[in-house]
Amino acid sequence: MQAIYSEADKNRLRWRSRRGLLELDLVFERFLEHDFDQMSAADLDIYQDLLMLPDNDLLDLVDGKTDTDEPRFIPLVARLRHWQVQDQGAVDDSLPVAPVRFLGQD
Repeated sequence: MQAIYSEADKNRLRWRSRRGLLELDLVFERFLEHDFDQMSAADLDIYQDLLMLPDNDLLDLVDGKTDTDEPRFIPLVARLRHWQVQDQGAVDDSLPVAPVRFLGQD
């Protein structure tokens, strides 16, 4: 069952998006600015679960160093990878974004 998110709930998610790693904070800052307000309640449920990951695991996912074994995380991780900071804080859309794969997928 999907939760209904009030503005206060969304603000709590924004606050929980603040991480202990600058690299993640930069990505989440851009994501929150551009994508967050368009997310559905189902997307927000998934985002909330993704935020439960430890910072280093989440950074590895966003950086493309690891892939997720959670199919529901794949679209969200792809969105976060889009906002991965390149070259002194500028997003370079000409660079390929690492594809998100299931663990063990060929």
